[in-house]
Amino acid sequence: VQLQASGGGLVQPGGSLRLSCEASGLTLGVYAIAWFRQAPGKEREGVSAISDVDGSTYYADSVKGRFTISRDNAKNSAYLQMNSLKPEDTAVYYCAAEAGYMWNRNIWYEKTEYDYWGQGTLVTVSS
Repeated sequence: VQLQASGGGLVQPGGSLRLSCEASGLTLGVYAIAWFRQAPGKEREGVSAISDVDGSTYYADSVKGRFTISRDNAKNSAYLQMNSLKPEDTAVYYCAAEAGYMWNRNIWYEKTEYDYWGQGTLVTVSS
């Protein structure tokens, strides 16, 4: 099982990036998917999640209105569209997955809810 995150890079404040998470070895369509991030010296935090059952989405307050999570089950992939980026969004971003029947959407932001993790992609927001 592998989750491959990509799409990170250097962007100016106010810019946009689209992260991708491609899965292999599992059928992503029956998994809840989340994005986490970890800034230097900080704990890994939940950014967003999307349900496998009904497509419900969840966001951290800090990214609401700026980030959009989506999935394409046919491509076994998920995405995080990030707009209006701020320097405080700088972090390594990880995608994570958990079998839908085991996922508790009420604590989507907890690292312990996810069994599968990608390797991370670095997003740097700086002028």
